[in-house]
Amino acid sequence: MCTVCGCGAAAKLPLEAAASAAVDGHSHSPDHHHHHADGGHAGAHRHDHDHDHDHDHDHDHDHHPHAHHAHDGPGTVDIMMAPAAAARRRVRVEQDILAENDRLAAGNRAVFAGLGATALNLMSGPGSGKTTLLVRTIEDLRARVPVCVIEGDQETSFDAERIRATGAAAVQINTGRGCHLDAQMVANALPTLAPPSGAVIFIENVGNLVCPAGFDLGESARVVLLSVTEGDDKPLKYANMFAEADLMLLTKIDLLPFVPFDPERCSAFARRVNPRIEILPLSATSGEGLRQWYDWIERRRTQPRPAAHPGWG
Repeated sequence: MCTVCGCGAAAKLPLEAAASAAVDGHSHSPDHHHHHADGGHAGAHRHDHDHDHDHDHDHDHDHHPHAHHAHDGPGTVDIMMAPAAAARRRVRVEQDILAENDRLAAGNRAVFAGLGATALNLMSGPGSGKTTLLVRTIEDLRARVPVCVIEGDQETSFDAERIRATGAAAVQINTGRGCHLDAQMVANALPTLAPPSGAVIFIENVGNLVCPAGFDLGESARVVLLSVTEGDDKPLKYANMFAEADLMLLTKIDLLPFVPFDPERCSAFARRVNPRIEILPLSATSGEGLRQWYDWIERRRTQPRPAAHPGWG
């Protein structure tokens, strides 16, 4: 999918494809250079071989006696190059991706600040209970604070439909083969979402305990959810995700009598990789721990914010 995440497969580049993500059925093709070299997002390598060209000029990659280009048809190119050259190219691409994403995230953060909004990036593996918790949270908080949601999934609008059924605004982003949301996708969604002043904006990231941790969305805080059905070793197995989080929610604790999960062991592992992480156990089904979750949200809402921004216009 993408080199930054480390989850790329073969280097077959759909040149026009996945830098665009569908926002509620509409394809967005951002002008930023969010290029992934290993597929999933639009490739950074584009040139035609229908003409002769001189390889003595500064080219985007190093040619090697064993390097090879095989064109399978319009829009794709296979790249096989010497390992050292490929590694240098990956580093350059990753640096470009993350630098551009950080620039766009800063713009999102300024927009949120201008609205007095609190944006929370919810990350987890599939099936942790993100959407179920969001539905319960919206139902309990909507009388006190405006709440809206950006939903990220590879396919379908099932989760956005569940959120809209509560009366809250939701925008669905479908990433296709993409494994995470990025700052441009969030920026594309904001005008449609049109969050009101003072809103809590939940960003439900694509279900994945690896890739979302590498991309700043402009959020106020990062929340990682881990259900007791997933195993108490996950903070060490997926250390970067937990190292980047402000809060870990241990979800589905009503199932603790039925699963081999040690909350104290899991919490110790999380603090080993991130001593500053806050940890809250809860159940969206039984309601246990929800008051502490809502208090945490309220504390985030009242924290000092950066300088205001006029918004997206």
